[in-house]
Formats: sequence, structure tokens, C-alpha cells
Amino acid sequence: MIEGREAASGRRVWGVAGLLEAVSQSLAERFSVVVVGGELTGFTRAASGHCYFGLKDADGLSASLRCAMFRRAAGMLDFTPADGALVELRGRVAVYEPRGELQFIVEAMRRAGAGTLYEQFLKLRERLAAEGLFDEDAKRPLPALPRRIGVITSTAGAALHDVLTALARRAPQVEVVVYPSLVQGAEAPPALVNALRIANARAEVDLLLLVRGGGSLEDLWAFNDERVVRAVASSGLPVVCGVGHETDVTLCDLAADLRAPTPTAAAELAAPARDNLLAELAALARGLTLRLDHRLQTLGQRLDRLALRLARPSDALARQRRLLELLAQRAAVAPGRRVELQRQRLDHLAQRRERAGRDLLRRQSVRLDGLQARLLALDPQHVLARGYAWLDDGQGGAITSVQALQPGRKVRAVLSDGSADLQILRVLPSPQG
Repeated sequence: MIEGREAASGRRVWGVAGLLEAVSQSLAERFSVVVVGGELTGFTRAASGHCYFGLKDADGLSASLRCAMFRRAAGMLDFTPADGALVELRGRVAVYEPRGELQFIVEAMRRAGAGTLYEQFLKLRERLAAEGLFDEDAKRPLPALPRRIGVITSTAGAALHDVLTALARRAPQVEVVVYPSLVQGAEAPPALVNALRIANARAEVDLLLLVRGGGSLEDLWAFNDERVVRAVASSGLPVVCGVGHETDVTLCDLAADLRAPTPTAAAELAAPARDNLLAELAALARGLTLRLDHRLQTLGQRLDRLALRLARPSDALARQRRLLELLAQRAAVAPGRRVELQRQRLDHLAQRRERAGRDLLRRQSVRLDGLQARLLALDPQHVLARGYAWLDDGQGGAITSVQALQPGRKVRAVLSDGSADLQILRVLPSPQG
């Protein structure tokens, strides 16, 4: 009911629903469609697809406007909204009647550049990265079995409760030392630096957890402060940073030795589960027992064999006696056997020499017969026996050409059974000569 009822005094008295409806209608008439610009903060997307967030002025003023963007409009976004982004929203002003809150119903969103804080974040990240504060090579491994863990956080926040609960459930054997510090506001950075300094000076823990719960970019800004980031990077103790929710990333996350998505995850990453350690220890104990049993069984069998050998020394003496007898027999037989072998070798060599002599004599006889046959074939007497004669000059020199003959010259003819003196009457050279 928009119109209020008349009170007894004559003044109008509004019902809550009626007043809110009237205000909502007035806003709709005055601000039907408007465009507002600002910086996103606390952006969340529900499972239904609707988006809820705050919008504040980029100049850092405290004014903030609650916004709702329903699934249909959110499905038309061409970018992923994030805290710190500077955007322009088109929509209408309305009243959320169940809580009586002013809200802006967003029908469209477009980017208008990065927010002031986000710009500072990107510039500082780039500068510190260039100095090597975020290098992976500088990261140190965490202790495998920490005995005492330090926690730097606010004692009033939920992060400390989450860490203590996780450690009590997962690793109750680990002691916890809390170094209280502010985690939000202008005084938070020096407080965090001082807590890191105290923890390193005392050196009473094995590693540090730097944690706090989730929030907007402004809420987490202390963990982007350059002083805090440098203190984390220069810490002598390993640092696990678990700030905000899984999607939140601060510069301390980049400078720490290990980043955890949440405070609970930081506690889980810092200390191994006690049940896992006990299971591993039990497995090692079983393995040690099995190896010890096997070793004892092996030594027992060896001892049994040695005991058997000691129980009957006569067997060993008998074996040695048989061995000595065998060696004596071999020593007695060895000289005669060696002489016999040498004799057989000499007989074999004699036979080879005799066969070689006979073979040589036979080959020489064959060669001699061949030479005799060749000699006989060349004997002039054989040629003369076939009816030939040869002439000489009377002094034993052979005449082989008619050129050496003249009519009237005396020569001697040698035949197979004698010789005759002859006189040349006429010389007739061969027509071919």
C-alpha cells in the first residue's frame, strides 16, 4: 500500500513496505536509466549466474554503491570483471526491499580502464619483479617435518581459527607460535613488518605462515605494500603466504617461498598430515621387521651348516685324506707317464723323419730321371744314329753354314759310328738363303 493511513493525530503513518515501494517508484521515475562510473570491489558470481559487487569512486572516496547484475546481463559481458577494474555501468537505481538497501541494477557493463589501486599494484609488481624479488630460483624448500610453525595474522580474524583448526586436525604434533599483527588499514604494513622482524629475531620456529581472510583489493592492500613485500622476500625463515581466497593474488604471495590459495591451505602445505607420517612410519617398521627376520633366518641357516661341519670333523679329515692319497697317486704316476709321453713323441718324430727322407729321395729320383731323359734327348749321338752327320773344320769347330765353305777345302764329317775326311767340290747355297 503506497499511501499511508491517517493516524489519530491526523498525521500520515507509512508502513515499511509502503514507504520502500514509494521510494522505489520515485527513484525509478527520477533515475530510469543512468550511467555511473567507478571502481569494482568485492566482485562475486553466484552459482545462479547472478553477479554481486560494490562500486566506488576511483579517487578513493568512501562512498560505495551496492550493485546486482543478473545472469542475462552478465552473459553479455565481453571481459571478466575483477576487483580494482574501472568500469562504466548502465542501469537503474532501485531499493532492495527485504533489507531496505539502495542498489543499482546493472543492465550493461563496459571497461573504462584500470582502477587506481590496481594500477599501483601492476606498477609495483613490475618494478619489484625487475629487482628479482619474485624469482623462482630464490624460493626455498619448506622443512619436511617442522616441529614449530609461526603464524603472522590478526588474533581477531577467522584466518587464525582456520589455521589452528587445520593444524590440530592434520598435525597435532606441531607447536604453533602466533605473532599478532594488524592485517588491514594504514597501520597494518608497519605492524606486519615488525611481526616478521620479531619472528626472525627469535628464530624459534621452522617456518612462518602469513595469512588473513578474503576481502576486496583495498582490504588486502597491506599485503601489496612495498615494505611488507620486501620484508617477506628478505626473511631468514621460509614463508608461506595464504592471503584471501583462491582467486586473490597479492605481491606477498609472489615474494613468499610458497603461495597457498587460502589460510587453511597454507596450514596444510606447511605440515604433513600426522596420519600419513604414522602410516609411513608403520610401513618402515614392517619393512625393517621383515628384513631383520630374513637376516636372522639366513644367519641361522649358516650357523646350522657350520654346526654340522663342526659336529663331524672326521668327515673333513677323511676328505683331506682322500685328497692326499689322490695327489700321491698322481705324483707316483706322473714321472713314468711323462717319460712315456716323451717316448711316444720321439717315436712319432722318428717316423715323420723317416717318411720325410723317403719322400725326398723319391722326389729326387723322379727329378733325376727327368733330367737324364732330357739329357739323352739332347745327345748328338742319338741324332747321328738317325742318319745325320755334322761337319767340323778339322779342329773340332762346327760348320753350320755354306758361307764357311769354299770349293777345294777339306772338312771332316762325323757320323754315328766314325768320321771321314772330305773335300768340297762345289758350294750350292739354298735358294731361300
